[in-house]
Amino acid sequence: MPPYNGAMTYEQARQYLMDLPDALLDYPFGAEVAVFKVRNKIFATLTETNGKVFSNLKCDPEEAIMLRDLFDEVMPGYHMNKKHWNTLELAGNLPRIEIQRMMENSYTLVVKNLPKKARQSLEIEYGADNIYR
Repeated sequence: MPPYNGAMTYEQARQYLMDLPDALLDYPFGAEVAVFKVRNKIFATLTETNGKVFSNLKCDPEEAIMLRDLFDEVMPGYHMNKKHWNTLELAGNLPRIEIQRMMENSYTLVVKNLPKKARQSLEIEYGADNIYR
């Protein structure tokens, strides 16, 4: 039986993150933590612990608090700046569309803070509509 509509498996989350423009997968913290980068800047992490899948995603500070209040599966960023990062448990009642939105939002926040030349290069290569979803 497939996972609950809101759940994402490790592989589904990994593929979704890798499908973002110019995403690169790295393991600087060891084999157990997948780190996703765009132009050498982290926009997500992904790990599986005791059968549970977790992702750290960058977030606007006000939205981060709101999401934590709305969803039990959203917590302050584990081993990250808790003001700017949330940890999501990719199961339970967190809608898949919301997980995907948070992944895209994290990516966009990181891209917007890249140096102008790097941002423009991504926009030219992939198109602004694909970068800023």
